[in-house]
Amino acid sequence: MPDNPTIRRCQLDIIDTKNKSTAEIRQLVRSQRQNLSTDTQQQHSAALCQHIIKHKKYRNSSHVACYLANDGEIDPSPLIEHAWFAGKKVYLPVLSPIKNSLYFAPYKEGTCFRHNRFNIAEPICHPSDWVRAGQLDLLLLPLVAFDKKGNRVGMGGGFYDRTLAYPQNRRYWRKPVLMGLAHEIQKVAPLETQRWDIPLDCIVTESKTTSFAVRCSSFVKNQETLEAT
Repeated sequence: MPDNPTIRRCQLDIIDTKNKSTAEIRQLVRSQRQNLSTDTQQQHSAALCQHIIKHKKYRNSSHVACYLANDGEIDPSPLIEHAWFAGKKVYLPVLSPIKNSLYFAPYKEGTCFRHNRFNIAEPICHPSDWVRAGQLDLLLLPLVAFDKKGNRVGMGGGFYDRTLAYPQNRRYWRKPVLMGLAHEIQKVAPLETQRWDIPLDCIVTESKTTSFAVRCSSFVKNQETLEAT
């Protein structure tokens, strides 16, 4: 096979995690995605949407939680619009006022927002309208970095890990399906994992969807990855 300079460039750009702290990895990857041009961001966002709308887990979901992109995160806005058009109920994360975990508030066209203590926009609605993670069919998570086994680095607050810790003593994780969204450049060399880390069902980038075999009773990921169909 002839040498492909584009592929070679991508391989060289993968961040080496050896002897780097999680904070250092987070800083490096955030800098990379923040430097993406507006055109590149839009192209990645459109490609990401196409991958997800073809995924059977999305097609079979009625209650879908997403996020509003910031800090260079890949933007799921086209997917949100598709979900509305398809008649799905869409939710956005809101911080629990009591615990450092998340609830999910309905998000419709015309929704009004307020900013939480991290200056992230949240839908304004009565807490009685919030739902818990276990009531969702599909949860689309932002992430900072990921490796080929599906391990992830978040922003460091641990909100999703705490929110999704409830099924750890169950034999099977029924829902929600956990789908991490990222730019392909956020892929790094193997990451160290902690016992509280929540495994993902799949990661979607502008380039591809990669699914992982998960046994939720022990939160251990099978190292073999399969291309989603």
